[in-house]
Parts: sequence; structure tokens; C-alpha cells
Amino acid sequence: GQHAQLLRRLGGRFETEKALVGVFYSSLYRSLPRRKMSLYLAVIIVILLGNYFLTFAAEALNIFSAASKLPPEFEGFYDAAKYRKAQEYLRENTFLKIFQATFFTLTAFLFIIYGGFNFVDQLARSFDLEELLTGLVFAGILFAGLQVLELPFSFYRTFVIEEKYGFNRTSYRTFFFDLLKSWFLATLIGAVVLALTIFFFMKAGPLAWVWCWIGVSAFEIFLLFVAPIFIFPLFNKFIPLGEGQLKQQIQEYAFSQNFKMKGLFTMDGSRRSSKANAFFVGFGKYRRIVLYDTLIKQHTTEELVSVLAHEMGHYKKKHILKGIILTFFTTGLMFFVLSLFITQKELFAAFKMQEISVYAGLCLFAFLYTPINVGISILSNALSRRHEYEADRYAVLTYNKPQAFILALKKLTVNTLSNLTPHPLKVFLSYSHPPILLRIKAIRALERSLDGGKMSQNTFF
Repeated sequence: GQHAQLLRRLGGRFETEKALVGVFYSSLYRSLPRRKMSLYLAVIIVILLGNYFLTFAAEALNIFSAASKLPPEFEGFYDAAKYRKAQEYLRENTFLKIFQATFFTLTAFLFIIYGGFNFVDQLARSFDLEELLTGLVFAGILFAGLQVLELPFSFYRTFVIEEKYGFNRTSYRTFFFDLLKSWFLATLIGAVVLALTIFFFMKAGPLAWVWCWIGVSAFEIFLLFVAPIFIFPLFNKFIPLGEGQLKQQIQEYAFSQNFKMKGLFTMDGSRRSSKANAFFVGFGKYRRIVLYDTLIKQHTTEELVSVLAHEMGHYKKKHILKGIILTFFTTGLMFFVLSLFITQKELFAAFKMQEISVYAGLCLFAFLYTPINVGISILSNALSRRHEYEADRYAVLTYNKPQAFILALKKLTVNTLSNLTPHPLKVFLSYSHPPILLRIKAIRALERSLDGGKMSQNTFF
């Protein structure tokens, strides 16, 4: 009965998406009536459709997976009205994601079929610049167009959905200034990466992909060091945590774990949202612990230290380093595969490009790389979920307050109206953290084992 009702609701809300998909197939049919599709074009269409329908399936199944009955673990944390609110929040975000995926898939398809990339390329060439600068102009035009298309969705998500459910605290002024700063940084950083890549593929011959790999990886590591100092403060204020019980207990715990840090800071997260978080930034002696001001207001001292113990576990278990190493090797894979396709005439013909260039090849290759990127994302998320379990264990074993940690996780979940029962496909594809019920189950099992004296800390390290 509930699923039948939801199906009817989905049917009504997905009318726009179905119409857009209909236009997609109609355009495909009209654009290719008298000639056989090239292999590259066929592959690109399959990739676009495959990625879209995979996203659609995961999001739709995730809605059906949302349990109508509150799980016993969260009784007393949700009342009936708030739990219904959480499910409505999930549905509205899901409908927006599906509509956005439909819109961008259709837009990409039409842009390819009607020679949009070639139009942009000819426009960039009209400035009569050298190839590297022409490539930057080409990429800049595409980036600007993409941002314009994404703006309505971002605005709707912030000022309609987040506002409706009580999360949004972003003013229009902050929203647009954030956009401008984000666009500036993306343009600056993207220009450096793109310029390096174009230069090496133009000058370095067969080993260009190796030089790109080294150069881009070095730049990414450089950003890890400078971001906390120069980039983060552009968006938020970081204030040293005041003296008191919280600061004392965090320092005592950090000292007990031989964790050296530069300082403890609060961040004005409440300026944009009521949602809460905590994180570490920096490396070595420059590591900083950062707490959202909203997190401090919503949790007890023991809960806050438990959350920080979890974050510290990521450092102690070298999860950050492992993530950097994974990114290093996947970047190398990307550039190697790119080197095989970057000047393929058939690839440019599939996109109706009149001229072959390194910079255009970089953008066109992104479509072919999508399946590999999805696979890497799945692997990365699976590794991340494993790391979350390990960090949870570290927090329980070193701070030894599992109930405080569970309470913190529950409050964070309820305050963000998170889905308690996500579908396995959704988790498999995009969850970097395990579902909350599984995390709590693992913590309780660990607590029972420790209480029974059956396991020691060495069992997990």
C-alpha cells in the first residue's frame, strides 16, 4: 500500500523527467537517420545513458528503501512528525537530483549532437591567441556555461529545500559572494592544472602523461598545505577556542594520544547552515582541530571529544595518507588513458570538431573516462567506509566512552534529517560513510566485547 502510493507520487513528480527523456530519444532519432553512428559516438551515448539510468535507479530505490516505521535504535530521538519530515526531506532532495541529472544528461547530448564543442572552439580561436591561451579560453567558456546551468539548482536547493526544512542560514549576499569566490578559485586552480597539462602534451612527447602526472600531483599536494591558510579563511572565520572544560579535555585527550597540533579553533558554520561538523586541517605540527560553532551548541563535552577522537583516528590510522596515495595513482591512470585518446581523429569527429587540439581533447576525453571514474569512485567510497569503521573503533578504544559517541552520532543524524535506511545500491555507489545504524551496531558490538574482556585494543590495531 505504501509503495503503491509512493509509486503514484513518483509517477506524478517524474512527468517532467519523462518528457525530457522523450526529447532525448527524439533528438537522437532525428540526428542520426541516414548514417551509421561512429563507434566513438555510440560509446559516448551509451556512457551518458548508462550513467544517467544508474543514478536514476539508485536514487529511486533509495526512496523506496526509506523505512516508514522508525527503527527502534532511534526511538526517543525522533517523534512521528519529525521522522515524516526527514522522509519528505529525502524525497525532495532526491527529486531535485533526478531532475538535475535528467537535465544535464539531455543538455550534454544535445550539445554533442549539434556541435556545441566545435562552436566554442571556433569562438576561442577567433581571439587569435597561441594554443595554450586558446585552450584556457575554450575551457573558461565551457566552465562559465556549466556554472550558469548549475546556478538555479544550487539556488533552489539552498533557498527552497534547505530553507523549508530549517537548515538554511545563508543570506543572498553570502550565497552570491561565495559563488564569486568559488568561481575565482576554480578558475585560478583550473587554469594552472590545464596549462600544465596542455604544455606537457604539446612539448614532452610520448612521456607527456608522466610529466602531467608528476606536475599535477605536486600541485595538489601544494594545495593541501596552503588551503587551510589562504583558502578556507576566504569563506569562514576561524576563532581560537576559548578557555574552559571543552578545551581542557580535548588537550588532555590529544596529549594522551601524542597528537601534536597548532591549535583549537571554532568556525562560523552557523553563518550558512544549522548543520554541524568537525574536522582537522594541516599536516605535522601545523595540524589544527576545527569545530563548527553549531556542533558546540548541540553536544556535550564528552560527545564532542568522542567526535574528535574519531577524527583523530583517521590520522593515527594513516587514512589521510592512504587517500593521498590512492589519488596519486588514480591521477596517473587518468593521464595514461588520456594519452591514448587525446588526439584521436575519430573522437573529435564524434563531437563534430573541425580541428584537433590538445585542450579540446582533454574536455572530450572526460566523457570516455566516466566509467573508469565511476569505478574509482566506488572503490574510494568502499575504502572510506572501511576507514570510518576503523576510526570509530579508535575513538571507542582510546576515549572509552562509547555511549557518548553513539549519542553524538544520533544527534548529528537527527539534526541533519539523514536517511536511516539507505538502499544498498545507493550506499555502494556514493556513500563515503557507512549507514548510521550499521555504525552504531558495530560500536555496540565492540562495547560488549570490551566489557566481556574478550578483546583488547591490540585486536584492532
